[in-house]
Amino acid sequence: MDTPNNLILPALILVPFIAGFICWLVDKLDDKLPRYIALVGMLVTLGLTVALWQGASYNYELGAQVPTWSAEFMLPWIQTLGINIHLAVDGLSLLMVGLTALLGILAVGCSFGEIQKNVGFFHLNLLWSLGGVIGVFLAIDLFLFFFFWEMMLVPIYFLIALWGHKGSNGRSRVYAATKFFIYTQVAGLIMLIGILGLVIYGYMMSGTISFNYNYLLAVANTLDAQLPAVAYAFMICLFIGFAVKLPVFPLHGWLPDAHAQAPTAGSVDLAGILIKTAAYGLLRFVIPFFPAASAQFADIAIILGLIGVFYGAWCAFQQTDMKRLLAYTSISHMGFVLLAIYAGNILTYQGLMIMMLAHGLSSAALFIMCGQIYERVHTRDMRLMGGIRGQFQYLSFFLMFFVAALVGIPGLGNFIGEFLILMGSFEQFPAFTIIAAISLVFAGVYGLILIHKALFGVPNEEQKQHYANPLKDLNAREVVILSICALGLVWLGLYPQTFLDISNSSMAWLANSYIPVQEVVEVTQEVTAQLENVEIQ
Repeated sequence: MDTPNNLILPALILVPFIAGFICWLVDKLDDKLPRYIALVGMLVTLGLTVALWQGASYNYELGAQVPTWSAEFMLPWIQTLGINIHLAVDGLSLLMVGLTALLGILAVGCSFGEIQKNVGFFHLNLLWSLGGVIGVFLAIDLFLFFFFWEMMLVPIYFLIALWGHKGSNGRSRVYAATKFFIYTQVAGLIMLIGILGLVIYGYMMSGTISFNYNYLLAVANTLDAQLPAVAYAFMICLFIGFAVKLPVFPLHGWLPDAHAQAPTAGSVDLAGILIKTAAYGLLRFVIPFFPAASAQFADIAIILGLIGVFYGAWCAFQQTDMKRLLAYTSISHMGFVLLAIYAGNILTYQGLMIMMLAHGLSSAALFIMCGQIYERVHTRDMRLMGGIRGQFQYLSFFLMFFVAALVGIPGLGNFIGEFLILMGSFEQFPAFTIIAAISLVFAGVYGLILIHKALFGVPNEEQKQHYANPLKDLNAREVVILSICALGLVWLGLYPQTFLDISNSSMAWLANSYIPVQEVVEVTQEVTAQLENVEIQ
């Protein structure tokens, strides 16, 4: 019999879907109604996440071959192919779902003033993309995981194509949306090759077709031990699928245009949530499925990450469009994600957890502020913004606060995440860690460039008509949205143990399942025996 905690899992996915559909149905009745329905839907989703947090234990069983799930929900679906609606949650997925629900509330809130046409259909797409992301975090049947992985892309395509705006480089919103869709679809197909390869190999070994996580984990581990070349190929297929979404250099081409043309809520969705699904996929599937192959690939992955760190920072220096600058900072920060994942110890994994939460809040807040500035001065070109500090009391404070968070000022969440990652990876990869630490200086530089160009200096001649009459500062709704992000970052910076305790069991299992690069040895027949013992549900 399903317990209340287990029944919460499908509800977390269904609530955004149902709320989004209702938003679309009531669009013709009143423009404001869809906004409040969407807000209530995401508040309910966050409330369910908190209930799951309070009502389940997150303990690690020493020596466990599979993750210790705190709650599970399973419903038969396509049984002939071994496909079930199988949802489960542990500390890692719970925190990601919580971040998605919180940023979903902020995305709805920041759209109140910006979105004025087709409001119901906008919120349908926004909430369905959020529901798809939550499905990605909860699905442990790999067919279901892939279904949600592809499904969440379609609403985001419409968000950019229908409600986006022309970028500073003249490219259209449809161009950006199409580029995003092609990149992610091709990557998804490559990932599907890896998943189907595992399923077929499992069928060849045991005569059973199944997409069950525990079963495919045993299949992949066996493959990793017996046929390392094939395992490496499947691992690369999965890695490419996730690397495009992260994004990893040189697969990042879709991100700057998608961010620059997306509406504010779309940018919050992309930067705060969507790229976290890629890091989650690497942690949930690539590392535990192919520990030896991942260890062999670690140097390449980290070098790509470090190239991305410096490339993203360098491109950020060149930008005059505030949104494009922030997009390139995301590419830069994701280099730390690869360093943390492939260093493969509990310290880096816990640091990654804090960094994902903190980056989600800080980048989402900065993209929200881009939208707020655009509403007031009608440009995102920092060359035209000089001197706006004197016009805005609250906006200037929040912009400086979130830039400080993004560059890793001590006392805020980003610093804790980066510090733990550097501490944990130094013993494993000292040279790479030192290079990554040097890159933090570049983060400070592009942060100062953004602050200096946007807030200080002399107002541009073209903008003088806006300064003749005092511009309106942030209203109460906007202050509340930004205050939530600010409080979250302070909480992560001063009391990170709150979140570390939740994720510790998941990260401990991952760290134990990963084979560090110095210890890649022949795996004994004990791994092969997992196939005989694993329980296929």
